[in-house]
Amino acid sequence: MFRRLFSTARSLRKTLVLIESAAGQLNPASLSTVTAATQIGEPITALVVDPSVSAAASKIAGITNVLQTSQPTSYLAEEISPLVQKLITENDYSHFLTSGSTIGKSMLPRLGALLDVQPLSDITKVVDAQTFTRPIYAGNAIATIKSKDSTILASVRASSFPPASEASQDPPAPVTEIEPGQTSTRTEFVSEDLVSSDRPELGGAKRVVAGGRGLKDKETFDKLVDPLATKLKAAIGASRAAVDAGFCDNSLQVGQTGKIVAPELYVAVGISGAIQHLAGMKDSQVIVAINKDAEAPIFNVADVGLVGDLNEIIPELTEKL
Repeated sequence: MFRRLFSTARSLRKTLVLIESAAGQLNPASLSTVTAATQIGEPITALVVDPSVSAAASKIAGITNVLQTSQPTSYLAEEISPLVQKLITENDYSHFLTSGSTIGKSMLPRLGALLDVQPLSDITKVVDAQTFTRPIYAGNAIATIKSKDSTILASVRASSFPPASEASQDPPAPVTEIEPGQTSTRTEFVSEDLVSSDRPELGGAKRVVAGGRGLKDKETFDKLVDPLATKLKAAIGASRAAVDAGFCDNSLQVGQTGKIVAPELYVAVGISGAIQHLAGMKDSQVIVAINKDAEAPIFNVADVGLVGDLNEIIPELTEKL
């Protein structure tokens, strides 16, 4: 009898998804997280801590209802984790999904500690409601993991799931206002500085031009990478070596400890192809590698490889485009 009741309880799937936003726009990674949630099953509840995007969230395909905080709440893990814990406990959600963004990576371990369950990070496939796949060993192997926790917490690798359709649900899902609640944290959100750019956002871009150590310095990085990315209408990325050398901001880092991307086109300029970098871009549909070292590991995963001097090749390529 106990086993039968336990099995029935586990079959009642209710998923809570954190919808991230910035500057009044939905985060594309959150749309991919909704797609992963639909593969688990309905109902799917969206949690929105920025009330300005609740209307947009209610129109996402697959969302059955939206929970909106009564006032804007920061994405600090210290503030949002207790809120999610309360919602999961009071509403008996079987799953909680968030994108594998900086926000997701920050809050998920804390939430796991509060609920005393083991979070699953960076899932790439939903096998069934309890079974998922995720990369291990810098993406060189894929592990299939089955969770036995009563509540399953997971972050989603956005590049592995197509984004859910926006503004495609009519009528939109109902929106319910909730109180953010009080936390005892001594951490306070002060401010944030958002970098605005006309370029596509790196995590969801269809084309990416990334520069590496081979560009030598920031001046060369800007001189060669920027015009090429502009011609291709591409986002700009970088290897960790380029970021550590100060060629560009660390928000542009692609790799195991940076952003995971899978664009239609990835152009690697002066990147040798360390395993940590390959883990963040090797799922790209077409990889173009340009490097003077013919033995560089990047050529092992490249669809198109060109060996030569970057200072000659990139300006010529940019001019021809």
